[in-house]
Amino acid sequence: MVNDKPLNGKVALVTGASRGIGRSIAMILAKKGASIAVNYPFEAELDNAKQTVDMVKDLGVNAMVTEADVSCLESCDAMISDVVSELGGLDVLVNNAGITVDKLLLRMSGDDWEKVISVNLTGCFNCTKSALRTLMKSKGRIINISSVIGIMGNPGQANYAASKAGIIALTKSTAKEMGSRGITCNAIAPGFIETPMTDALTDDVKSDYLSRIPLRRFGTSDDIGNLVAFLAGPDGSYINGATITVDGGLT
Repeated sequence: MVNDKPLNGKVALVTGASRGIGRSIAMILAKKGASIAVNYPFEAELDNAKQTVDMVKDLGVNAMVTEADVSCLESCDAMISDVVSELGGLDVLVNNAGITVDKLLLRMSGDDWEKVISVNLTGCFNCTKSALRTLMKSKGRIINISSVIGIMGNPGQANYAASKAGIIALTKSTAKEMGSRGITCNAIAPGFIETPMTDALTDDVKSDYLSRIPLRRFGTSDDIGNLVAFLAGPDGSYINGATITVDGGLT
């Protein structure tokens, strides 16, 4: 008989889970039985984070909100402590939090660069470092959300591309360091996924992307969430150090 709750009894922390891809990941992990910690970055996102928690609880599992600035290691330390205290442990860490500040390199300021690197890449490092000792006890899973932009680059997104490429390298190194401790670490590189972030793009940009995708359609947040759930579950136990593209064939 197929087990439709393979994550029953597990605890998952999803950063940037107040909306978009993060919310979908949280919902799908909850459907698989996991208790969910919903991270949000600042007060303006609190209502969205609470809405995600309510949606998760409606699925019959426990959930909590946890505010943390992932670019700050101390904030991440406090978040992990709160999750373990309230939900009883940590088995799955999904590093999903990310931002964009798009500008051509000639016009990109140092602050534009640092802001994206600090949230996307340093944030991934901070959350991973803060969670490692707890994940060693549970022989847990780390799943990092990168991007196809980190593989192929993109005009106007040098900072974003660098941050997402860095996540892929961080994933490979973490997998090699922590595999002997029973922890797996993998990256997912989404292509063009319909989210509030991509909704802001112009029709011309969307049309250009669509013309380059062999499947001739954009992905959904659930496409990412389903893969996260697979990697977090028993069927993904021997996948380690991989970067899996979910892009309809774009790359």
